[in-house]
Amino acid sequence: MSEQQEKDHFVLYVAVFAAIAVGALLAVKMNENEKFEPIKEQLQEETRMMNIRVLN
Repeated sequence: MSEQQEKDHFVLYVAVFAAIAVGALLAVKMNENEKFEPIKEQLQEETRMMNIRVLN
């Protein structure tokens, strides 16, 4: 009986899982940036309007 030793693909599985996890996190982060962009613009506009100097 000849038994072939199977290759250990654990490192490959971990690398693929890590790549998928990083990709998912980046996708969520980019979606958050797009979602909150109007709020950031509104806050910047409010800050700009509040920075008016009053001259006597």
